Amino acid sequence: MSDTTRRTYLHTVLQTAGHPVTTETAVQLLDGSPYAAGRNTVRKQLRGLARSGLLTVTTRDGRTTYHLISTTGEDRT
Repeated sequence: MSDTTRRTYLHTVLQTAGHPVTTETAVQLLDGSPYAAGRNTVRKQLRGLARSGLLTVTTRDGRTTYHLISTTGEDRT
């Protein structure tokens, strides 16, 4: 399975979830999907989505959280 397809699938899952996620949450969201993967693989995919400008990253108390960036333009004024 290609990384691009896995990332696209993960981004869609995150949009459906509609809330910020940690690596652990993302792993749980992918559980049972054709792209289920371990923490390290999911972490790489989340970082790739952040580099692509689709997620922002915050770190608090050593815990990294990923937040969706709206790509629809609805938030713009």
